Amino acid sequence: MRRLVYIADPLCSWCYGFGPQLARLMERHPALPVDLVMGGLRAYNREPMSAAFRDMLRGHWEHVARMSGLAFSEAIFAQAQFVYDTEPPCRAVVTARSLDPSGALDVMKAIQAAFYAEGRDVTRALALADLAAAEGYERAAFLGALESQEMRDATRADFDRARSLGVTGFPTLAYAHDDGIYLVSSGYATAETLDERIALIERRLDPGAGAADRSRGESR
Repeated sequence: MRRLVYIADPLCSWCYGFGPQLARLMERHPALPVDLVMGGLRAYNREPMSAAFRDMLRGHWEHVARMSGLAFSEAIFAQAQFVYDTEPPCRAVVTARSLDPSGALDVMKAIQAAFYAEGRDVTRALALADLAAAEGYERAAFLGALESQEMRDATRADFDRARSLGVTGFPTLAYAHDDGIYLVSSGYATAETLDERIALIERRLDPGAGAADRSRGESR
């Protein structure tokens, strides 16, 4: 089965910026499913943000804002004790995927919008349950699953899978076919660029189809 594998982290600013490009790509390939894998950008961090870390984030966010045109709020920087732990938001996406895979990407987008555009703390379980409920999940069931050891283990398994694929940065998009997986993009890319790369991969997987297309073109 051919599908896309999207390896990301909800609290990765480049993943937030990449969202509209991925959405455009999915519109062009409605029959191509997307498997979400959480990467764990800064998972299990326990230290509040330092001044140097805040400055580094501002620089990244300004760059992503220029590239993507998306809104960013700096409200989170006013929270002196905010701990930038990406495990809870990743676990929320894994939980959504477990309960209803069709809504997992929407939950991730909601987490990103709440954090980046609104400056909300999305490392808290109650906030994550509220966001999932707004996307159609039953709040109590989601919260219970989110806090379970099963979802904690499943999230760690996602991190392990990302590492086993050799992924060191986010967003990473790959194209999977049967037992093979092919890199489409490591980092931000436009939908047009992604489309071209997918077409190239598909031609390599099925060169006969490409030859047939060329033959039909020559006959017209």
